[in-house]
Amino acid sequence: MPHGRAITMRPTYATRLQSMTDRHRPNVLYIHSHDTGRYIQPYGHAVPTPAFQRLAEEGVLFRQNFCIGPTCSPSRAALLTGQTPHSCGQLGLAHRGFELQHPERHLAWTLRNNGYSTALIGVQHVTKDPARTGYQHVPELGSRRAAHVTPEVVAFLACADRNTPFFLDVGFQETHRTFHAADESVSAAEDSRYCLPPPPLPDTPETRADFASFKASARVFDAAVGEILAALERHGLAENTLVILTTDHGIAFPHMKCNLTDHGTGVLLIMRGPGGLDSGKVADAMVTHLDVFPTICDVTGIAPPEWLQGTSLLPLVRGQVNRLHDEVFGEVNYHAAYEPQRSVRTNRWKYIKRYDDFPTPVLANCDPGASKELWLARGWRERPVDAVQLYDLVFDPQERHNVAGDAGRVSVMAEMKERLERWMRATDDPLLAGPVPAPAEANVTAQHDVTNRPPAAV
Repeated sequence: MPHGRAITMRPTYATRLQSMTDRHRPNVLYIHSHDTGRYIQPYGHAVPTPAFQRLAEEGVLFRQNFCIGPTCSPSRAALLTGQTPHSCGQLGLAHRGFELQHPERHLAWTLRNNGYSTALIGVQHVTKDPARTGYQHVPELGSRRAAHVTPEVVAFLACADRNTPFFLDVGFQETHRTFHAADESVSAAEDSRYCLPPPPLPDTPETRADFASFKASARVFDAAVGEILAALERHGLAENTLVILTTDHGIAFPHMKCNLTDHGTGVLLIMRGPGGLDSGKVADAMVTHLDVFPTICDVTGIAPPEWLQGTSLLPLVRGQVNRLHDEVFGEVNYHAAYEPQRSVRTNRWKYIKRYDDFPTPVLANCDPGASKELWLARGWRERPVDAVQLYDLVFDPQERHNVAGDAGRVSVMAEMKERLERWMRATDDPLLAGPVPAPAEANVTAQHDVTNRPPAAV
């Protein structure tokens, strides 16, 4: 450093946060996307997302976070009610006729009843009428894409009432199919010749091009979040705002979205804000979307509702405990088609049980795209699906080698089966009584249909 020259350092986010008083309850900014899984830069993937990276470095990155149901509405409902999909009644997609059983248990109502103003901008995908779940401000948008969502969010932050804390729910259509077009001139990462598709897929020109387009959507999503974070800073809101960044489930590729392997349930979760969520920590313990609602209560000082099924993340973040869960669970009921299944995961094992007798993949539950077409052309429709699956996550992290029938795994199978059944009994899982019917008004695609469109007659 040259002598005689004063250097003024820009305060870090954590330093500025510590300087705030406790006069005001923190705002809550919940940002979520469609179908992103963990395929972003902070998780080590070759998907450039510099805004997400900065948020992770200033907050806490949860490397082993899982959704409860790897389909759109059930996953979101679980996070926003703090209950499993079958406990909150969200067994399928909102736009296909499924609804929350108790909309008054939505996070927005809890915060609103404790003095927060509540707003929804963009995707919510839980109910047909967002007002039923406690939102006071829901602007009309041209689409749920970033181009229309982001300006509305920035405008909201510019006018935010400094005397009333807000809960702002921001939902992006990205990275749902149809993807944005890859553009090599904008990002070299989108040159399909040099892309690597996700592990369940073969490395082909088709899958590389498909994943390059996913990267383009991730770029648009990241840029939008960067604009929102900049607006928080610009308007003096960053230090007193809990930012939550996540997605609903795995990416929309075969064997990922709508599957109970980690490819389907493993999802990004980054938090930044008061309560110790401010120092670039990385948490490796298993956590779930059910833990988000209790964490918000902990950070804001609001008494947690009695129906919550998760645990606050703050003891983990503060180093008071080194784990929160010995096991985490997952479920699928309805997506486009009925596909009842349940799972339990420990640090070592994943156990999945299917509860119907459909012998081959339920292809309607995989979104259309080039990767799906490649698999269909190679005979995916005829490949058998095991009704019971057990995977060793240490030696088989891709969950491709089912060891449920191995003689040396009898005791593990018995233990995992008992864990799952105990959870199903404790949560009054309706699947214990047999097939779970859809509401009379629901649009459900036949299991043997290759598409994921509703029946033509609907």
